[in-house]
Amino acid sequence: MRVTLTRRNAAVHFEALTDTGGRVAIDGAPAVGGEGLGARPMELLLAAIGGCSGIDVVSILTRMRQPPEDLGITVDAEREQGREPALFTTIHVHFALTGACDGEHVARAVQLSMEKYCSVARILERTARISWSHTLNGVAGAAPAPV
Repeated sequence: MRVTLTRRNAAVHFEALTDTGGRVAIDGAPAVGGEGLGARPMELLLAAIGGCSGIDVVSILTRMRQPPEDLGITVDAEREQGREPALFTTIHVHFALTGACDGEHVARAVQLSMEKYCSVARILERTARISWSHTLNGVAGAAPAPV
C-alpha cells in the first residue's frame, strides 16, 4: 500500500494520491501556513475511523441480512491541550442508521466493528479512549448483550 503526496502551493497544501486512485486534499492549520484548501491531517484520522467502521457496519449487517437503508457517521474528538504533539484523548463515533434493521443486530454490528474489526480504531485506541453510540430510525440504541 502506498500513498503519494504532492505539494500544491508555496505553503502547506498537498494532494494525496492512493494506489487505488483516490485523491485527498490536505492543508495545515493557518498557524503553519494553511489556507483552508483541504482537510487537516488529524481530521483525516477521524474520517478514517468513521470510514473504516462504517464499511465494517454495512458489511456485517449485510451478512446478517439486515442491510441498512442509509448510514451517517459523526466522529467527535478531543486533543491534548498545550502539548506537541497534541494526541487525541477521547474519540466518540456515532452511527445513525435508517432502514428495516433489527436493533440488536445493529448494536452487535457496531460493537464488532469498534471492538474487533476496525483497524483504524485498533491504532487510535493506543492513545485515545474510544466510545460509540448509535441510533436506528432516530431512536437511540441500547448496547448489545454481553457475549
